[in-house]
Amino acid sequence: MSSLLIDNPKYSWLKDLGLSSSNNGVYYGKWGGSGQETTSYCPANKQPIAKVTQASPADYEEAIQAAKEAWNVWADVPAPQRGEIVRQMGEALRKHKNALGKLEALEVGKILAEGEGEVQEYIDIIDYAVGLSRMFAGHVFPSERPGHLLMEQWNPLGVVGAITAFNFPVAVYGWNSSIALICGNTMLWKGAPTTPLVSVAVTKILASVLEANNLPGAICSLVQGGADIGTLMAEDTRINLLSFTGSTPVGHKVSLMVQERFGKFLLELGGNNALIVNEDADIEMVVRSALFACAGTAGQRCTTTRRLMLHEKVHDEVVGRLVKAYGQLRVGDPLEADTLYGPMHSQQGVDQYLKAVSEAKEQGGTVACGGKVMDRPGHFVEPTIVTGLPHDAPIVHKETFAPVVYVIKFSKLEEAMKWNNEVKQGLTSSLFTKDLTNIFKWIGPKGSDCGIVNVNIPTSGAEIGGAFGGEKHTGGGRESGSDAWKQYMRRSTCTINCGKELPLAQGIKFE
Repeated sequence: MSSLLIDNPKYSWLKDLGLSSSNNGVYYGKWGGSGQETTSYCPANKQPIAKVTQASPADYEEAIQAAKEAWNVWADVPAPQRGEIVRQMGEALRKHKNALGKLEALEVGKILAEGEGEVQEYIDIIDYAVGLSRMFAGHVFPSERPGHLLMEQWNPLGVVGAITAFNFPVAVYGWNSSIALICGNTMLWKGAPTTPLVSVAVTKILASVLEANNLPGAICSLVQGGADIGTLMAEDTRINLLSFTGSTPVGHKVSLMVQERFGKFLLELGGNNALIVNEDADIEMVVRSALFACAGTAGQRCTTTRRLMLHEKVHDEVVGRLVKAYGQLRVGDPLEADTLYGPMHSQQGVDQYLKAVSEAKEQGGTVACGGKVMDRPGHFVEPTIVTGLPHDAPIVHKETFAPVVYVIKFSKLEEAMKWNNEVKQGLTSSLFTKDLTNIFKWIGPKGSDCGIVNVNIPTSGAEIGGAFGGEKHTGGGRESGSDAWKQYMRRSTCTINCGKELPLAQGIKFE
């Protein structure tokens, strides 16, 4: 009898996504894979779900060639027609939203509401991209020369490579692929090694749309694999843009490899995010926001609040209420609809959690709640609040991808704003206050130096309409909305002489 969860009738919905006990992890118009076979495990119970065969270097070569050839077809399709194909992808995702959300809960470990919400985020960015397919444009500028037209022309780059992380295996690929596709690029995706089933299931949905429209499936190619495949992508001049989402140390290595070949890269890396609570804040709103921002997704969002800065006048009240709220979190199977707190994704995450708690204690911190591994199957740890550390403690300046938040007391808002900016990362930040003067200081040139600067909302939970990304060691990349589409295109400044004269710029005479 099979020990794989996919063969258990309880999980029969997995087969509705086209998954089986043994899956191919390579797609470029046809499915294959001759690399190592890996097993995907459920973080909630450590049981095997199904197997996936990864890409070998030979598979990668086939896939990149196919993606490059598919670009010759896709780039000739008018942008609004590309938008129609992407719209159909959104409709296909809508039909599978519940099953994909459950797969995220099963394979990633995030609660069902967040799993379905992530699929919805992909659908939302598709809706955005469809509209964008009729709107993105360059400028026409006044020319100083008579009979001349001065304009910008935007063209697709070619093949966009996407290396995505385990914690948002659907949405991050959605941000990249939706915009890249309507811009006229083809995609080559390497999902996280520990979430291969999500990558395979999503690719099957997209491939069905492409094939139904008699388009090359390689427009959305997939190469599941580990660091070896990632290195091939980083070093390959045929990949015109490489989007990497992951840790800062790995992102740094990737950027150096891409820069070595003068390639383009888009980095979405770590965040050591601060939520600042001023003395005039709405405490009820603060507690609700901090609960989600600190403990949501078991602390495994790049936008998770790692530092909770509390004005000394509200410090004790906020800590007390937050400890109580932590104690009421419904912990359990992520597939159960009423679960609010699930497991860490892997044993590696649990180990990092324990190390962080230990270091925090050694540096003088007090564990107000949590700090231990839960006595139950799976990778469950207690959401943890640490108080008493100074703002510049080494552990406070270190991003730990776990549900550990460091509470820091301040007396003046100006010092909290300064502390917000003193860490190496600059992804997201939030200030809770009712004072308009402080709000505009916070979002101004001497306020938060992050790419996302919030007021009276959590650090996590960004909307797709704005550009997503951060500064400093977060990488500087921007995805999703606003003008992030420009990352996926090349800009040409075009001067067209429509007359019979040849005036030179700046009035130069050369006769």
